[in-house]
Amino acid sequence: MPMEKIGPFEYRRFAPALPELTAEGLDRRDHQVLIAGGGPVGLLTALGLARWGVASVVIEADDSVCEGSRAACISRRSLEILERHGVAEALLQKGLAWTRGRSYWGQQQVFVFDMPSSPGEKFPPMINLEQYYIEQFLLDEIARINTASPGMVDIRWASRLSSFQQHEQGVRAQVENALGSYALDARWLVACDGGQSTVRNQLGLELKGVGYQGRYAIVDIELESSYPTERRAWFDPPWAKGSTILMHRQPDNIWRIDFQLAAQQDAEAVLRPENVRRFVQTHLDAIGEGHLHWTPVWTSIYRAGAMTLDSYRHGRILFAGNSAHAMPIFGVRGLNSGFDDADNLIWKLASVIQGHAGQALLDSYSDERIEAFHVNAASAMRSTEFMSPPHRGFELMREAALSLAGHHPGIARLVNPRQTSAITYRQSSLSTHGEAGAVALGAPLADACLPDGGHLSDRLNTAGFSLLVLGDGTRDEAPLADGRLCRTVRLPLAALGADLARPATYLLRPDGHVCAHWPQPSAGEIEAALARATCRATSPTEGNHHEL
Repeated sequence: MPMEKIGPFEYRRFAPALPELTAEGLDRRDHQVLIAGGGPVGLLTALGLARWGVASVVIEADDSVCEGSRAACISRRSLEILERHGVAEALLQKGLAWTRGRSYWGQQQVFVFDMPSSPGEKFPPMINLEQYYIEQFLLDEIARINTASPGMVDIRWASRLSSFQQHEQGVRAQVENALGSYALDARWLVACDGGQSTVRNQLGLELKGVGYQGRYAIVDIELESSYPTERRAWFDPPWAKGSTILMHRQPDNIWRIDFQLAAQQDAEAVLRPENVRRFVQTHLDAIGEGHLHWTPVWTSIYRAGAMTLDSYRHGRILFAGNSAHAMPIFGVRGLNSGFDDADNLIWKLASVIQGHAGQALLDSYSDERIEAFHVNAASAMRSTEFMSPPHRGFELMREAALSLAGHHPGIARLVNPRQTSAITYRQSSLSTHGEAGAVALGAPLADACLPDGGHLSDRLNTAGFSLLVLGDGTRDEAPLADGRLCRTVRLPLAALGADLARPATYLLRPDGHVCAHWPQPSAGEIEAALARATCRATSPTEGNHHEL
């Protein structure tokens, strides 16, 4: 039975519909972008494109947002991304911020970590929020955009992309739902259709990498507990020998419990209601909360893996999120990586469609995000091998580390879950190399609190490039770039702290990554860097440069 309500969250179900069709069964509208999958990555992609003025149609097999917590930890970097697209405030108001985590071996606490955070920062390091809320807040913002500009995002619920054919100018897709089937044409197809991607499978593509045998069950429960919002991990606890258990608080008194299955355990049996109740009650008894009333909400099983496609672009088809890669959840790199995919892709695809960039820019999307995958996977795999040792040798090393962690801070760092962090695109072809700067090329420029109480991110361009000038950072006052594509922001030297307290100019991409920096560039150098970052022979000249 589909869920109707979780706590105060009420599901809204959407009926399938057919668009206006030709006599041949073809959608009369010619679409710029077809997005397969209306999960968080697909919805963010549609929302971001709309904010750039590009319309899309989203095909989603379900009739509502997802059930269960699923990807429930949102990083600071993802909040920065979501702010650019108008939804961060809703997540902050509903989500639960946290900075601390605790690890236990048996019943003994052996490690405590605190993620860096300061009062001046706009966002906390992490918030917990169930995925159905994330999807709903994205839908709410899409609805606001559609009210202002009808038809910018056309979501077709309870419909399935059954097949497609790619041609030189785009794709023709076949869509099915309970009312019938039809074809539609689109210039681009973005596959955000998850781990079992129809688009990926039809193209005969496979994810390559490392798959782990370790399996985890997720159990969401409703529990009124006063324990603070922290990440807790128990390794080999007496009440679940050989297992690892994670526990997170979420809004509406929903608590998420993840626990490792033994190799011989049957997943279907583990999720039987009576077995779920027995496990959860035993766990709550052991941590001193067994006297509290609780009810089960949702269960699922997942298997860890770190795998990726060889390329995220195949002609006019682009892959993002779980259709492009699989990431172990440890360190919360799954959905957060998907949001980074969308953020990288949105401005590039919009720029190509609107004629501001060459199509080679989309190749850089694949190159950069695959580079990011390998950085993320290296950390995630180390965490996975610690959380779920693949063989006895790893188990012995983990036992040694855990037994010593409580008394040796250096060894305790081995227990650190290595939470996700922003990625630097060190190999990016879009970067203009020059003198070394205070911020590495390809890195996102960290947000900063300004002397007036605002933040740097409030001043930057959310739909184009930003030219950040610190002090006397340019050699001439000639027009620097096309006004629609680039905005200049001038700040005094001391505005961003001691590390950046010298005259300099930074060219920031729409996703906030630095693609060039100079002590004192000429207008020609800036134009050349902008051309490189958009894969154009020369920069566009129409329009006026806008300065703040």
